[in-house]
Amino acid sequence: MNIGRAKEIADSMEMFQVTFEGTPVIIQHVNEKSGTARVYSKTNPEEEKDVPVLNLIEE
Repeated sequence: MNIGRAKEIADSMEMFQVTFEGTPVIIQHVNEKSGTARVYSKTNPEEEKDVPVLNLIEE
């Protein structure tokens, strides 16, 4: 995924199907400088992590 699309999804009120390494995630915030996104798993919302935006896949 590119940074622009990740930001659109993070800023939207809609729910999008996004995965990271096969796990459905919610994008909280995108850091353009580092090229990462702060995400959490739909099944484990307490587990937040920063991941490369390029590794996110919109289903």
